[in-house]
Amino acid sequence: MKMKLFAFEKSVGAVVYRKKGDEIRYLFLFNNYWGFPKGHPEAGEDEEMTLRRETMEESGISDLEIMKGFRFSNFYFYAAKGREKEKRLASGKGIFIFKRAVFYLARTEQENVAISHEHIAFKWLGYEEALGYIRYANIRKLFRKAHRFLLSGN
Repeated sequence: MKMKLFAFEKSVGAVVYRKKGDEIRYLFLFNNYWGFPKGHPEAGEDEEMTLRRETMEESGISDLEIMKGFRFSNFYFYAAKGREKEKRLASGKGIFIFKRAVFYLARTEQENVAISHEHIAFKWLGYEEALGYIRYANIRKLFRKAHRFLLSGN
């Protein structure tokens, strides 16, 4: 099998939130860093189908209302490490990944979360508290834009 060094991939996910009284609480999942549910599209899926499936698989949340008018793309590069690197090498996938991640904003009434094997923890966080958990600038930018969108009344 010919080994590739580079891969170009797309993920789709959601900034999931719920209202608790007047407060907005956001769902964060943890596996190496705090972030949002996301994953690769499967054959025949559009972006909405992917975000619904990934959110259900990673958090157990199926009750989602996707907010019209919010769609955010970010681009980043990373090198696979550890088990991911081993898996990618074994399957002939590149270990240097250029990624486009597309996110939507989705409201849920569901408070109970059942995380998958992909994550080790979850938290429902208010805006200010959440900022302290976010490690990466691209996630922080996405989160700020999503929060401002909600506050603008859209």
